[in-house]
Amino acid sequence: MGASQIYILVSVVTLFVIALLFFLNRKKKQKRLSNLTVSSFIFVISGLIFGENRLISYGLIGTGLVIAVMDIILNKRKKK
Repeated sequence: MGASQIYILVSVVTLFVIALLFFLNRKKKQKRLSNLTVSSFIFVISGLIFGENRLISYGLIGTGLVIAVMDIILNKRKKK
């Protein structure tokens, strides 16, 4: 197993632990995640999974980050 595969494995396990802690510590009054946030997570995680092909991996992660920024901007506009 190469260094890049170990990095990807550690990243996926870390994201899984964060998601698990998020669901275990959920309070009743918390807002649900928006569709853009969920799709952003999916793109970033799939970019980590397909890490062998750098072009696809970086493209998926970049797409996830762009969607996350769009979601942040839209949420700030709604609050004003």
